[in-house]
Amino acid sequence: MAFLTLPLLALTPLVAQAKPHVLFILADDYGWGNMGVHRRSAGSTPEEKQGKAEVHTPNIDALIDEGILLERHYTYKICSPTRSSIQSGRLAVHVNPVNSAVTSRNYNDPVSGYAGIPRNMTGIAEKLRDGGYRTHIVGKWDAGMATPEHSPKGRGYETWYGYYQHANDYWHKSTVFMATGEIDACLNRMKDLSMHNETYSGPVRDAISLSAACQEDEESDPGCYEEHLFKEQVLKIIRNHDTAKPENPLFLFYSFHLLHTPLQVPKAWLEKLHKLVAEAGGKRIDSGLRLLYAAMTLYMDAAIGEAVNALKEKKMYDNTLIIFTSDNGGPIYPAGASNYPLRGGKYNDWEGGVRTNAWVSGGFVPAQRRGAKFDGIINAADWYGTLTELAGVEMVDHKSEKANAFLKANAFLKEKGLPLLHPVDSIPQWQAIISNAPARTGPMHLSSQAVLQWPYKLVTGKQAMSAWQGPLYPNCSTVHSLEDRNGPLPPQQDMKVFGEPLPVAETPAEVDRQTWVIDCGAGCLVNVEDYAKLLKSLQETLESMNKELFNPDRGLDRVEACEVAIEQSRTFGPFVDSKEFYSPAPPKTLLEQVEDAALTAVLRKANSQTAKPLLIAAVQTISPKVFANSAWDKCLAPESEPQSFLDAGIVTV
Repeated sequence: MAFLTLPLLALTPLVAQAKPHVLFILADDYGWGNMGVHRRSAGSTPEEKQGKAEVHTPNIDALIDEGILLERHYTYKICSPTRSSIQSGRLAVHVNPVNSAVTSRNYNDPVSGYAGIPRNMTGIAEKLRDGGYRTHIVGKWDAGMATPEHSPKGRGYETWYGYYQHANDYWHKSTVFMATGEIDACLNRMKDLSMHNETYSGPVRDAISLSAACQEDEESDPGCYEEHLFKEQVLKIIRNHDTAKPENPLFLFYSFHLLHTPLQVPKAWLEKLHKLVAEAGGKRIDSGLRLLYAAMTLYMDAAIGEAVNALKEKKMYDNTLIIFTSDNGGPIYPAGASNYPLRGGKYNDWEGGVRTNAWVSGGFVPAQRRGAKFDGIINAADWYGTLTELAGVEMVDHKSEKANAFLKANAFLKEKGLPLLHPVDSIPQWQAIISNAPARTGPMHLSSQAVLQWPYKLVTGKQAMSAWQGPLYPNCSTVHSLEDRNGPLPPQQDMKVFGEPLPVAETPAEVDRQTWVIDCGAGCLVNVEDYAKLLKSLQETLESMNKELFNPDRGLDRVEACEVAIEQSRTFGPFVDSKEFYSPAPPKTLLEQVEDAALTAVLRKANSQTAKPLLIAAVQTISPKVFANSAWDKCLAPESEPQSFLDAGIVTV
C-alpha cells in the first residue's frame, strides 16, 4: 500500500488509461556489458572502442530511449529461482533457491517435493486471468514440470509453446549434456519441446519443428531454429489477439532461450555481425565464444523488434507496457558473456551476477518519463505485485494459504516437518517507477549468502567467478588461461550425474582455483555507492533472514519421468498425476514400440540400486580429465571464417 503515499498526480495514468497490454520479455543469461546502452559511455582506449563496436542492440536501445532504464533491478544468481520468483511473486529464497532436475520427486512431500514452484502457489497468469487478461507464454519455462499444476497450463497460461528444462539444443531440441550440464535419469535421451492450447496438450510433433535439417541453411531465419519457432509463435499471438474486446487485454510472456548455452545461431548472423563491427570501426572479433554470443544477441534484438512492430501494426502498442529483464547476469565461465564493468557473473552474488539488464517501454509509459532512468531497487518478484495492481486484482495468494492450513492440520505432513509456503512478498513498483520514488527501502534477501541494504551489500561464503571483466571479454587471454588450466571452468554447483555433483577438477582446492572462487567467509561488505562499515549489522540481518529460507527436499532424479516421456514421443513433460494432461498420442509402429521397450529397460537398469552408484562413480572419476581436455574457446585469427565456430558450445547450465 506504499503507493498511496505518493502524490495524487502519480495515479493519473491508472485512471486515464485502460488496463495495458503487457509484453514481458525475459532474456536468459544476458550480460550487462552486452547491451548497447551500457556501452554508450565507453572510454577512449582501443579496448573500450572495440567493445562498443561489437555490441549491437538497436531495437533494445530505441525502446530504452522511449521508455525507462531500470538501473537497480535484481534477480537470483541462477535461472530457475528467478523464473520461479517472477511467476510466483516470492523472493527466490522463499520459493526455489536451487536448480533441481525437472525429473525430481520427493514422495514424502506432495506440495513442495518437486523442482520449481511448489504445487499450491498461484501464478501471475492466474491472477491476470482474474483481471480479464488473455494469457500466453512462449519459450523457456524452468519453473517446474512434475505435475500438471507445475506446467504453464497449471499456472494460468491459456497457451504455451516452449521447453521445460534449463536449456535444450537450439537445433535438435534435445536435452544433451552441453545444453543442460546434467547426465539425467533418462541418460539425456529425451527431447524437450511442448505446447498446449484449447485443443491440445503435449509434445510438439510436427516434423519441421523437431528437425535440425536447416542448421546448414544460409538464410538468416531458418525455419527449424528454435528461436525462429518461438518468434513466429509470438507474432501469431499478437496478430490473433482480439482488440475488439478491451476488457480482455493481452499478457504475453516472451521467454527467450537466448542467450543461454549451447551457443548456436544461424550462420548468416555471424556475417551480419562482422559487417556491423567493421562499419562501427572495429576489428574482427578474436574469441569464438564472444563472436557467437554477440551474434545471438543481435538475433534476439531483431526478434524483439519484430514483436514490437507487430504490436504497432495491430495498433496495440500505444496501450502496451513492455517489461524486459534477464534472469541473471551473464555467465563469465566459457559462455561468451560480459558484465563489464560489474564484478562477477552468473552463480555469484556480486553485481555482475544479480544486477540485470532491465527496462520498461511501450506506449503505456507516461510521456514525461520517457528517456529517463529509475535508480530505485527492484526485485524480479516485484513484477507480480506490479502487474496485479495494474490488472486491478489482489496480490494475496489464497491457494497457498489454504495449502498452509492443510499442512498445519495434517498430522502426517506435520510429523515430516515439511515447510509452510511463504506468502507473496512482491512490492508493486509501477507508481514508484513513474514517480521516480523508491518503493523498496528495507533490506532485500538476495540469497542465503547475500543481503542488500542500499547502498550496502553483504556477501558471504564462497563465491565462484569472482572476477571483473575488461571491455573485451572473453578474449585470447582467457583462451590461454583455460588451456593452461587456470580457469575459468564452469562452476560445478549444477554439474550433475543422476543428481550427484560432477567434479570439474581433481581436488576441491583445484576446483576453487579454476572456477575463480573467492571465499568471503563471514562476509565481504560491498559498498555500491559510499564507503561505510556496517558489517556486523548486515551479518545479523542475513542470519535472521536465512531463518525463513525456503529450501525443501526436492527429491531424487526419477526414472518414472523418463517412462512417461517415452510414452509421449520421448519428450519431457508432467509425470505425476498426469494421465488427463496429455492429448491422445498417435499410434506407434511396431518398431517404435520395440525401441521404446528397449530404451525403458536400459533406463530402468541404469537407475537400479546396483548400477546407478557404479555409473555415478565412473563418470565422477573421468569428469576432471574431460573438463581439463575440453576445447572451450578458440582465439580466432583475423581471417577466420565464422562458420568454424557454429558448433562451439559449453557443457553447463
